[in-house]
Amino acid sequence: MKFFSSKRGVAAAAVILLSLFIVRPGASRLKSRIIYSISAGVGRSVDIGSVHLRLLPRPGFDLQNLVVYDDPAFGAEPMVRAGEVTAALRLTSLARGRLEIARLDLNEPSLNVVRREGRGWNLETLLQRAAHIPLAPTGKTKSEPRPAFPYIEGTGGRINFKDGQEKKAYALTNADFSLWQQSENAWGARLKAQPFRTDMNLNDTGLLQVSGAWQRAETIRDTPLEVNIEWSGAQLGQVTKLITGNDQGWRGEILLDLSLKGTPGKLQIAARSSIDDFRRYDITSGEPMRMAARCETEYSSETYEFRQLMCNAPVGDGQVTLTGDMGFPGSHHYSLVMTAEKVPAAGLVMLAQRVKKNLPDDLAAGGTLQASVTLQNAGAAGSSPQWKGRGEIADFHLSSPSNKAEIGPETVPVKVGNDAYPGEPVRNRSAAGRAGTQVATTPRVDIGSFAIAESPRSATVRGSINRTDYVFTIAGEAEIGNALRLARMAGLPAIASNAEGSAQVDLQIAGRWIVPGHGFAGPQVTGTARLRNVRIPARNSGAAAEIVLAEMQLLPDAVHIVRLNAKAAGTSWSGAIDLPRGCGTPDACPLHFVLNTNQVSLGDVNEWLNPAARKRPWYRVLDLGSDSRPAWWASLHASGRISAERVKIHGVQASHLSSYLTLEEGRVRLSGLNADVLEGKHRGEWRVDLVRPRAICSGTGTFTGVSLAAIAGAMKDGWVAGTANATYEVKGPCPADYWQTADGKLHVEVQDGVFPHVLIRDGTEPLQATLIKGEARLHNGKIQITDTLLISPEGTYRLTGTASLKQEVDLKLTRISNGAADVGYTIGGTLQDPRVVPLSGAVQATLKSLPAK
Repeated sequence: MKFFSSKRGVAAAAVILLSLFIVRPGASRLKSRIIYSISAGVGRSVDIGSVHLRLLPRPGFDLQNLVVYDDPAFGAEPMVRAGEVTAALRLTSLARGRLEIARLDLNEPSLNVVRREGRGWNLETLLQRAAHIPLAPTGKTKSEPRPAFPYIEGTGGRINFKDGQEKKAYALTNADFSLWQQSENAWGARLKAQPFRTDMNLNDTGLLQVSGAWQRAETIRDTPLEVNIEWSGAQLGQVTKLITGNDQGWRGEILLDLSLKGTPGKLQIAARSSIDDFRRYDITSGEPMRMAARCETEYSSETYEFRQLMCNAPVGDGQVTLTGDMGFPGSHHYSLVMTAEKVPAAGLVMLAQRVKKNLPDDLAAGGTLQASVTLQNAGAAGSSPQWKGRGEIADFHLSSPSNKAEIGPETVPVKVGNDAYPGEPVRNRSAAGRAGTQVATTPRVDIGSFAIAESPRSATVRGSINRTDYVFTIAGEAEIGNALRLARMAGLPAIASNAEGSAQVDLQIAGRWIVPGHGFAGPQVTGTARLRNVRIPARNSGAAAEIVLAEMQLLPDAVHIVRLNAKAAGTSWSGAIDLPRGCGTPDACPLHFVLNTNQVSLGDVNEWLNPAARKRPWYRVLDLGSDSRPAWWASLHASGRISAERVKIHGVQASHLSSYLTLEEGRVRLSGLNADVLEGKHRGEWRVDLVRPRAICSGTGTFTGVSLAAIAGAMKDGWVAGTANATYEVKGPCPADYWQTADGKLHVEVQDGVFPHVLIRDGTEPLQATLIKGEARLHNGKIQITDTLLISPEGTYRLTGTASLKQEVDLKLTRISNGAADVGYTIGGTLQDPRVVPLSGAVQATLKSLPAK
């Protein structure tokens, strides 16, 4: 007796009994007995590939390729398949000469859970059969004829779900589960697994844990049960991808705790759920936000209805509750009431900061929301859900110190419904709806209207939100600066400007929460704005522009400014400006314009662009000043035509000027620069390169029919007369001494030239030239004259020498006789006071100084 009372004795007795058992029926019948034992325990047909005996650590068998077949009504695919199974024997059954499996350990099993229309789930029939077959509990302590339900445990398995013959993409992987009969009339089960989809790569889907117990009953609906389900550690983005097939762009960690108690006919359900650090995927700033809710309800499997539903979600010092009855999803039968009591507006703003990008971090809100909403549907064929509700946000105010913007306090009305507005296009019309019949549309929340400022004429805001999109309208009088600050506070793209003035606006801000295939999309602002007396300071100076009047049209792909009447650079401008949208920052959008003015001064334009510049001589109008160069020139992309009836260039007047102006990445180009100037015409092209460390100015062009007397008049001294044609090419760095450092070429042709200050021969007649034709070069602030012929009544001369920009001259006239140089003159001094000295053999020239005019 002492021997058998020890553990070794029991093991030895087990080995002896097992050996005797094997010998008595014969080894060939061993496999079939094992199959019979397992089949009797689970109530399903079983097949085994091969069997191997094992003695330690517990007598039993190693089974290969175990297959548990399903009820044929649910398909031909097995319910369970496992490549390796360990079957432990119940020792007490061996003593009675019977083979009974006490435990089955399945390694990486595959379990198919099947639902078939009209027959329920395959697990239901298994449980029903177990309820009617007198199996002994798994842990029975005494020997009896009844077979005991084995303890079944699977590790590292996979649970697949099927709807009829169709295998769903949803599955549970890394599944550890166990099933046992814990007492005479009760069973228990445990499951730990990761949700999974076979058609996509998922991670962070969390851990699903289920524990439950149920008792024997005549029918499934009367089966007492108690089940606890916990889903934890799941990331919201992966969960939305698991359920819908796409990552919807939301982030946060999910916890779902579900408790089921009662019978399927009358099941008490309690649920607790939360999302930690809820936000949009591309929003990382701000404090973590936690969303939580609790629900209790009673479910009936007979009517497929949830009754006495009660959900509560705290929000600050307030709460949101949901009560009522509803059918199983898809039944279209529900009657629900949602109420918001003392919900702080700050909570709504915090939620907005997590779902809407570019809202400022310091956005603060005050006020409380009170609302009640009902949702009803009788479940009739073709019926639509009816949404009705009203509420308000009392004492609502919104502010952002960083943007110096504020709204309120205001009382903001809220309405919930899905009745079509008069004249609104009907959406989601049912098949029974007739054209022109007003039917229910997508449910929406209507907000407002409320004023954006305290002024009686202030613009008002109203909006509408539904599950797919939103639209807000702003209509009325708005102060420009305040409107821009409010736009930035609302996360809308708005230029940083200190503009002052007013506008009559009729704007629409609309968008979709998620664009299929593109994710989240920003809102788009469209509509019209009539600007009046808007002052726009320059970015880096006191030079301002003023829009006296303009009409702005905001289209989905462009902004049109028409009927523009503006003041800038000391003059008035009219025209139009076009700006494309959707190209990023305003500096990246190519601007197109048509601008006209009656009169403009180039000096005023220079001072407007470069206010630090001092008054300079007329020939320094291209000086941009390297230290005060406008920074925005380097980023502006603009092109268009400009025209002016009169242009003043110091003392020179030009008229009918027109040009095509292009500004591209710090490079300025004036092409087709046409003007009537000095009683002649100019056509050319000028470029300014602002990208280099020192700006480079270059120009080419032609003058035709220019009056030299007009040039002399601009210099306030009549030192020359005649008509000239010229072509030029000039280039150089454009600081203050541009003309002193630039290099250039000039080809001149003068007809009927007269130089009144230069008198030759007898000193009574000025030097005359029927034709002057030649080349000149600008270098180091001097004009070097080469290869130039002067044809006069006295003969033909070769003209050489220099003339400085300070009007100093050092010229030489050498007469040509029969192709060879003869005699001539030297001319020194200044243009206003020249000194003429004859060369050898020349007639004495005299100087007659005329008083300056």
